[in-house]
Amino acid sequence: MIKNILETLKSLQFTEYEAKAYVALLEESPLTGYAVAKNSGVPRSKIYEVLEGLVARGDIFISHGEKPQYVPVPAKELIRNRRKKAKADFDQAEKLFEQFNQSSTDRENIWNIRGSKDILEKVKACITGAKKRVLLEVWKEEYLELEAELRDAAKKGVNVTLIAYGDVEADFANVYLNEMSQQITEEYSGRWLVFSADDSEVVAGIVSLGKDSRAAWTMHVGLVMPITEVIIHDLYILEMLKAHGDILEKTFGKNLKDLRRKFSIHPDFKKHYVK
Repeated sequence: MIKNILETLKSLQFTEYEAKAYVALLEESPLTGYAVAKNSGVPRSKIYEVLEGLVARGDIFISHGEKPQYVPVPAKELIRNRRKKAKADFDQAEKLFEQFNQSSTDRENIWNIRGSKDILEKVKACITGAKKRVLLEVWKEEYLELEAELRDAAKKGVNVTLIAYGDVEADFANVYLNEMSQQITEEYSGRWLVFSADDSEVVAGIVSLGKDSRAAWTMHVGLVMPITEVIIHDLYILEMLKAHGDILEKTFGKNLKDLRRKFSIHPDFKKHYVK
């Protein structure tokens, strides 16, 4: 337990000696510098330097007198202070680096992302940065990974519209359920994800291959425009199916199977993008 506490304190920017001294004071206080050294195992030659550093940082307090004694800031208060400072640091960094967020290099490059985990992490970041609208074609498996970020975006006033493959429920979004999800999954031998934020950046790719999944992220208008419009085009189709599905299926077959087969180049009528 003590070892875990020491490691945690190190992650909060304590040195090893500082962590040992602080834990010793949590266990018993007030203590003189000599007693802290004895209880913590910090060398006596180093203890006062260590304690002075902790006092200067506000992690412990000193009572001046004939024999100065030390007490720790309570652990909950220490964590609260660290969290507050970290937030302030991140807010300041975000403000300072905002000017670099949409550099000309970003807008011209196309970045390759490998692995489903990294792809979803990039989509989460894009969702968090969205200001007006998020469009997303997604299977239920990936939706569950992105749900928290999508919900937070909606709370900020972002319009969230989903084309969902599978039984997806999202009371914060406009959800269009694609009833052909099973057939499409079989035809494509996997799942894809297509994402657009504010008509300014997109992520698109295959996400069902684990570490072999592959997607692209870009702000290049030459790809942002057609990929965003593909999602919107799919929304058109789903709206038309909702209003006139019986007529369309009478013409093109159940789930528009005949129409999908018309534009297939493989005799098994399946997609072979993943080989």
